[in-house]
Amino acid sequence: MMMRFFVSLLFSIFIASVVGAQSVRIKDLVEFDGVRSNDLVGYGLVVGLNGTGDGLRNSPFTEEIMSNILERLGVNVTGEQFRPRNVAAVIVTARLPAFARTGGQIDVTVSAIGDSKSLLGGTLIMTPLNAADGQIYAVAQGTVIAGGVEAEGDAARVVQGVPTAGVIPSGARVEREVDFDFSQLSSLRLALREPDFTTAARIEDAINRKLGRRAAIMNDAGTVTVNLDNTGASSPARAVVALENLTVEPQRKARVVVDQRSGTIVMGSDVRVSTVAVSQGNLTLRIEEAPLAIQPNPFSDGETVIVPRTGAAIEEEPGIGLALVPKGTSLSEVIAGLNALGVSPRDMIDILKSIKAAGALHADFVVM
Repeated sequence: MMMRFFVSLLFSIFIASVVGAQSVRIKDLVEFDGVRSNDLVGYGLVVGLNGTGDGLRNSPFTEEIMSNILERLGVNVTGEQFRPRNVAAVIVTARLPAFARTGGQIDVTVSAIGDSKSLLGGTLIMTPLNAADGQIYAVAQGTVIAGGVEAEGDAARVVQGVPTAGVIPSGARVEREVDFDFSQLSSLRLALREPDFTTAARIEDAINRKLGRRAAIMNDAGTVTVNLDNTGASSPARAVVALENLTVEPQRKARVVVDQRSGTIVMGSDVRVSTVAVSQGNLTLRIEEAPLAIQPNPFSDGETVIVPRTGAAIEEEPGIGLALVPKGTSLSEVIAGLNALGVSPRDMIDILKSIKAAGALHADFVVM
């Protein structure tokens, strides 16, 4: 029953891949030069926790930043000993979108770095967010929405999700803009997310065919350069609007992706298998310990002795013998060949790895 479900799933993936082999918008295949986000990071403090904060003895950095914040607010805590349990040190991360303007708001993610048990119900106090150049581009503050829950008693504890991390929607305000003037560009580079010479050539042809002149040039498998002066657009932004919705049919490498934890196998429609013979079987080694206690006779001077008793056995299942997987010209024939082996999904992962090692699987093999 499991095997039948698995094969049906693979056939569904095959059908979806065949139907999905159609035109895709250029904007979904490339990144436009200069149109990119920037990562931000900051170090802050979450307060108002219900006794689930950092233990300051184990997290001295929390006490240090708390003292600095209080001193900036005019509270002198030098030499004072305070051990609150409602404060946690956190790392705050965010992504500054392209063309973000001063005063705009962005989402932030808050993650505990000490021994805090939960950030549920806490409030992040004003935290500057820096980019790679060391400059402050945003300031975050707000109530943390934690992604989990925790319940604890004297003899049991239940944790669901990750209560030590959370988000603050629109929790940061942009204070500095990225110094980039898109309107002054004379050429625009399109960077393919998955470099491929055929896809890049098709993008070049689609753009030149749309404009009726040679404005796009393929530099390599991952880059197509567009001369904005030859597009006839009034501005670079207008040129992008005219080009980003053009559709092309992308080409991708054949790929097999397996997840050993769940036993999931996903194969693209371009996977090919050469003629190969496969034999599969299981070997089980079993060792059992059954020690025997031997006691001396009553009223004697002897001692109790533990005598080890070990039982070892090797069991080998008959297996499927030697089966022939014919040369595959499509994913359906590959599945039919593997299905003829009558093995489970997890055994099929091992077979695919062995076929790849033998050089008969013509695809990238990705193990997750």
